[in-house]
Amino acid sequence: MLSIQELIRKKRDGVALTDEDVRTFIQAVTQKTIQECQTGAMLMAIWQKGMNITETVTLTREMMSSGEVLSWPKEWEGLVVDKHSTGGVGDKVSLVLAPALAACGCKVPMISGRGLAHTGGTLDKLESIPGFNINQSAAQILKILTSVGCCIVGQTERLVPADRVLYALRDATSTVDSLPLITGSIISKKGAESLTALVLDVKFGRAALYKDLDSAKELAQSLVSAGNGLGIRTGAVLSCMDGTIGRCVGNSLEVMESLEALKGRGPDDLMELVTTLGGLLLMMTGLVSDQSEGKKKISDAVIGGAALSKFQAMMEAQGVANETARTLCSAHTKDYSALRRSEHQMELKTSAEGVVQDVDGLVLAEVLHKLGAGRSKAGEPVNHSVGAELLVSVGQRVKKGVSWLRLHYESPAPTPDQIDRLKNALTLGTDARTQQTLVKELLLPHNTI
Repeated sequence: MLSIQELIRKKRDGVALTDEDVRTFIQAVTQKTIQECQTGAMLMAIWQKGMNITETVTLTREMMSSGEVLSWPKEWEGLVVDKHSTGGVGDKVSLVLAPALAACGCKVPMISGRGLAHTGGTLDKLESIPGFNINQSAAQILKILTSVGCCIVGQTERLVPADRVLYALRDATSTVDSLPLITGSIISKKGAESLTALVLDVKFGRAALYKDLDSAKELAQSLVSAGNGLGIRTGAVLSCMDGTIGRCVGNSLEVMESLEALKGRGPDDLMELVTTLGGLLLMMTGLVSDQSEGKKKISDAVIGGAALSKFQAMMEAQGVANETARTLCSAHTKDYSALRRSEHQMELKTSAEGVVQDVDGLVLAEVLHKLGAGRSKAGEPVNHSVGAELLVSVGQRVKKGVSWLRLHYESPAPTPDQIDRLKNALTLGTDARTQQTLVKELLLPHNTI
């Protein structure tokens, strides 16, 4: 067995690591028998020299095996599914998709994250609902899945401990953007959920981690290969992320929009992602014969109210008071008073007449981040009430002086510079425009049923 120094040298010199080499490294990380500087050196060597697919799959498997791996009843075989998104502006897909999948007969143990980017992650959104508890043990997850069919929870202490160590050091050593390290981090956590099928929403564009389709596709292919390498049927959707998903950005506002979607009033772009990702998962489990049947089944679960009932049951199972959950999920009302509303609102007006050509989602997200909707460091609080509502959509003709954005803020108030940035995020023109579809390409698993 090679020493840690020899392993670092081997990777530094561009030699592929064997399965045993990778195992030695991950076990040393997990058991804390490696110096932090050595872990950092290995991460930098991987960043510089890369890993082939065999190394990446082994890295992912060893990370997954570094802690507890969830197990499920035999009768759930073939039904346990999840999705992962690389992150977008206003990305509330999980809040609609998880209950829709549960309504279609799947089991969805969605282990999610907090946002480190512009605005909160899925867990931050859910924590804007009073009483919602994202901390659930493996036994509690099993109980919720048995009764409801879906849960959305945080990573437990015992799941993939190697990832927690590596994730923190990747940030400190500027190795976050390494393809094998991103792949290992994402897929090891999903592997620990013992999934049948996994769908990945890999985003590209102005407001995404990857700015162009080709680099996003490279990540998608790496993730799909690693997932399939672990025995999970894994597919990916490549979707465009230039603007926002839906019309609301910010934690409480996104919960409201998700509930509106679950009541059958969701924006087209959000529902496109929900039905595409869900349809693909239903096809991969064999519950439907093709993707169009899967999309229809997901759509019916949302429009018919079955997904809304599952969301209400999930809220109650995860600590929300029955009365609160019932009021939020009342199909015929829009009573969202249980969700915190910001102390101040401000509306921005159009500076000219024209057709809405574009709204820059990245600018919106960056300003909201500064106003408290997101965090810069793990553990920092977020202000759930901070956010923005788009009052116009691409292709809409507007007159001068019409409100196009409602900003929700508390302290700090937006600076004149931030208000200017927001004003410049709107592009008006004379050309007729139609809302483009977000999904550009699908990568199917190697072994779909």
